[in-house]
Parts: sequence; structure tokens; C-alpha cells
Amino acid sequence: MHADDLIASWKAEEQIAHVHGWDFSHVDGCVAEDALPWDYREQILHYLKPEMQILDIDTGGGEFLLSLHHPYRNTSATENYPPNIELCQNTLLPLGIDFRSADGKGILPFEDERFDLVLNRHGDLNPEEIYRVLKPGGLFITQQVGAENDRELVELLCGHTDLPFPDQYLKIISDQFSQTGFEILDGRECFRPIRFYDVGALVWFARIIQWEFPNFSVDRCLGRLLNAQKLLDASGVIEGSIHRFLLISRKCE
Repeated sequence: MHADDLIASWKAEEQIAHVHGWDFSHVDGCVAEDALPWDYREQILHYLKPEMQILDIDTGGGEFLLSLHHPYRNTSATENYPPNIELCQNTLLPLGIDFRSADGKGILPFEDERFDLVLNRHGDLNPEEIYRVLKPGGLFITQQVGAENDRELVELLCGHTDLPFPDQYLKIISDQFSQTGFEILDGRECFRPIRFYDVGALVWFARIIQWEFPNFSVDRCLGRLLNAQKLLDASGVIEGSIHRFLLISRKCE
């Protein structure tokens, strides 16, 4: 494809970059990730019982929460991103799920010791608030994006940038929860490859995850995008790595 046509296609991807809930299906077939060494959903289901009162913090559009098929009357969720708030109000509230708009870093709008299980998948953490809303002996299960996520891709498109969340390591977060009064039941951390087979998909991805790719735009990063295309043409793939960790903890009684 001619360079002008490539640039036009990249700008088209830049213009349409958005997510509905937390849906990356737009780049299906253009991006591949190796499986994590754990299954977050299976970890939850190991502990989950129908009678439990559960809370999902930063639920996105509620897609993952609904996949658990937990009784709606025993299910609560929070979200702070405006487009997702509207989505949750339209999808979760009619089901009878107790959805409330709230920032995962701030005060959770629930009473003390309400929940048996609190979940958080890739959302903000406030250990003190999670401790407050959990019943004694209650569980907290989280899968988090680590500090070094996508760093090779960020440097490819944006050059050297500071880590957006430098404390996002299992050891640091585990220590925070231990100091708050949690018993750590399990903790795992890993790096896995992520592969792009289309530079346009990488453009879309970078625009979606703006906190990882600061000030990214096709115009601003055009030279680096053209170099990325050369890498793709030469090897058939652009590869980076994802950084994830899993933490399972119990509120001490």
C-alpha cells in the first residue's frame, strides 16, 4: 500500500477509536495475546457462592460481571467513566443490580461491612475502602495491569515516557493490602507477549489507551508509525509484552 494510503487509513482508525464498555472486538484478528497463567474468572468462581453479596469496582460496561451469572439481587457495581456509567444505567439497573457511579480511588457509596466478596478487574484500588465495605473474613480478588504494560509498544510509537502507574507491581500492592489488614491468600505476576499484525490496529489501540501512550496522534508520531510499518513488513508482526498480576486476599477477622 502506498504511504499516503497507509496514513489515510491510520487517520481513519484514529478518528473512530472508542470503546463501548470495555470492548476491543474492533481489532479482533489484528492483535493476539498469549494466555495468562491463571484464569481470573475461574479464580472467582472457586470462591463464589450464590448467597454472597458481591461488588465489582470499575465494572466497565458490566460485561465481565454479567458473565459470572451471580443472582442480581446480590450484585452491586461501580463505574466512573461517563460513557460506561450510561451503559451500566441502561443494562445493569433494569436487571436489579445495585449500580452506583463512583471512583474506585475514592469513597465507595456503600455501608460498612456489606459485602462478602469485592472484585476489581483492571480498575483503581483503594485498600482502606475495600476493607471498610467487606464483612470480616470477606474476600478481595483483583487482576491488575502492571506498571510495565505495553512498554515496548509505547517506546516504539512515543519514545521514552515515564511509567503512568509506577506502583503497579504485585509486591507493592500486596504490601498495601497487608498493611491495611488483609491476609494475602494468593499473588501471581507475569509478562506475556502481545502481537500486532496491522499498524492501523496499533493506532486504534494507542488512542484508546491514552494513559499509556501520552500525546499520541498520527500526525505527531508519523515518523515512528512509518518505522513500525517497516518492522511489520520485514517480520510480519510487531511484538510487545503485557504485564499483569493477580491478588487474592481476605479481610482479617
